[in-house]
Amino acid sequence: MSPSPVIEDTLKTIYHLQQEAGPPVGTSAIADRLDKAQATVTSTLDRLEDQELITREPYQGCELTDKGRTVAVEVLRHHRLLETYLADHLDYPWEQVHEEADRLEHHISEEFERRLAETLENPRRDPHGDPIPGEDLEPPNQDPMTPLSACEVGDRVVITRVSDRNEDDLAYLADVGITPGTAVHIVDVAPFGMITLDVDGTEQAIPEEVATSIRVTSLNDVDDSVSVDHRGDA
Repeated sequence: MSPSPVIEDTLKTIYHLQQEAGPPVGTSAIADRLDKAQATVTSTLDRLEDQELITREPYQGCELTDKGRTVAVEVLRHHRLLETYLADHLDYPWEQVHEEADRLEHHISEEFERRLAETLENPRRDPHGDPIPGEDLEPPNQDPMTPLSACEVGDRVVITRVSDRNEDDLAYLADVGITPGTAVHIVDVAPFGMITLDVDGTEQAIPEEVATSIRVTSLNDVDDSVSVDHRGDA
């Protein structure tokens, strides 16, 4: 029997939090990310532990087991393939694909997933630059990347990943051409939290809180899964 959407969402959330800060993951962090009451999350974690999908330490938090990690990575593969299909074949704006994929990811078969991947020619990254796990369901490598907010004046970097959590930020970034694969030049870093970039010959100012959600890498370190647009590097 397949895990319920609640179970899958919770496992995926724990996976993301482990990737961000390492295990163990606290109940409050899971509840905040899912926007659920802690009591509700605690009840779900009890079920996950009973099913040997997580281990728990009193007053510390939880960690995915190998079994739980495989389920989380499979949901993540569904999600990112769906995001890519919605953007590439149904012309969804990239700020809308995350929520739509959240609704669909729990309801596709393995055959549908296989055909989806084949139709997309087995993409390595989704529209936001996040790596898509392979069929083997091994966790994707976490490439070394730097937050845009940590860059200095004069740096020339490539946008590699953008957080998909804020639709308004994504819509703005798309409007000004800041998407994965775009090469940019850091023009100014203001002390009051604005970062000015040269994007395709036009200066764009990005608030620091938005810049922290954008990951970049040096032009010399870009892998071949990122298509680089050098127009902003003039």
